[in-house]
Amino acid sequence: MGFDALPSLDQIAVALPTVALAYVIFGIAGFGTALIAAPVLAHAMPVAAIVPTLALLDCAAAIVNGLRIGDKVARDELFSLVPLMVAGSLVGAWLLMIVPPRPMMLALGLFVVAYAVYALLARPPQGRLSRGWVLPFGGIGGIVSAMFGSGGFIYAIYLGRRLADKDAIRATQSALIGLSTLTRASIFALAGLYTDGRLLVLAVLLVPGMLLGTWAGHHVTLRLTRDQFLRIIYVILIASGATLVLRATAAG
Repeated sequence: MGFDALPSLDQIAVALPTVALAYVIFGIAGFGTALIAAPVLAHAMPVAAIVPTLALLDCAAAIVNGLRIGDKVARDELFSLVPLMVAGSLVGAWLLMIVPPRPMMLALGLFVVAYAVYALLARPPQGRLSRGWVLPFGGIGGIVSAMFGSGGFIYAIYLGRRLADKDAIRATQSALIGLSTLTRASIFALAGLYTDGRLLVLAVLLVPGMLLGTWAGHHVTLRLTRDQFLRIIYVILIASGATLVLRATAAG
């Protein structure tokens, strides 16, 4: 996994506030932890430890959100998206083996930034997307998750145009991410990554930061209107898309 010893105090001093901030975003939007946490954590711990650790914390955060707002989950949307997410993940894993990821990452990042900027500047759209849009958004979200490690922003675009209640958006988004990360964590467990007790110790030490962040994010959203909430989502989308663009250009 990469740790030579138990996490040091210096590593925890960097990781704990980083995780807390990342889960403020998760508490607000239901996604985005890797966007905030991964680049900073990479300076304090082995890169190979970051994704498995965040997978455990994301699962726990999704459970925490579920206890708070689980009754708000739009189950019809969830049941429509999950099979497409799984199918898309299989396609994404296949594409990862045969298609150069950099051009796709760049195109996706530019699309997300352009969409979010347009959504911020344009008049709020009237009406909602038709049910048929679940097919491209669900499938593409799964593909992106498999290829680039995060598809939450794709689901956020769809749910933001389907659901009128901001708590329903957050709850459904959180449930999707929880299922996605549970699958990922199960794969990591089968691969033996969690047999290293040092990674589990790290995850436990970071739980207070996760709890504090999700609590703060939840209380922020209580003071937001739906339009204010969506504007925050669009800003996070811009950051997510910009991160993909930077990764794509750096890879070149």
